Amino acid sequence: MGSAPITGGRVTAAAEGDVVVFLIGMRINRWRSVRHWLPVVAAMPRMLKELSRDGESGLLGLRVLGGGGPRVHGVVQYWESREKLLAYASAQGREHHPAWSAFNRRARGAKGAVGIWHETYIVPAGSYESVYVDMPAAGLGAAWGVEPIGRRGDRAAQRLASGAA
Repeated sequence: MGSAPITGGRVTAAAEGDVVVFLIGMRINRWRSVRHWLPVVAAMPRMLKELSRDGESGLLGLRVLGGGGPRVHGVVQYWESREKLLAYASAQGREHHPAWSAFNRRARGAKGAVGIWHETYIVPAGSYESVYVDMPAAGLGAAWGVEPIGRRGDRAAQRLASGAA
């Protein structure tokens, strides 16, 4: 987001309907076990690149997370639907399937050298809201685009009550 163009004023995400948020990450538990954690670190950029290049994948946007120190890596992803997220996760010919299989094979011998996690949230329409003030595109707004805040209500309570973000 460093040099991305700033959208002036107050805007809100133009999301419609349910929003699918997928959080995924890893933690390096033992630095010396490079052969166990390096493949996990390397797999995520390949998957994100594959998804970003495929306009039909269902991935609408993502943000790499920091702040967990050098051991912790994570990504917030926004998806078009739960069906597309699950389809990607189980697709035989895509990057995720071999990466997940390889992780499970290595995990047996890794004895906790690296940890992974994910959380999936299906957020119903009317249960999310957003505001961005003089910001480059971020989060849900980057995934779905933005619109003037007045279309959905000036205050957070109004946007939540409107049944849409």
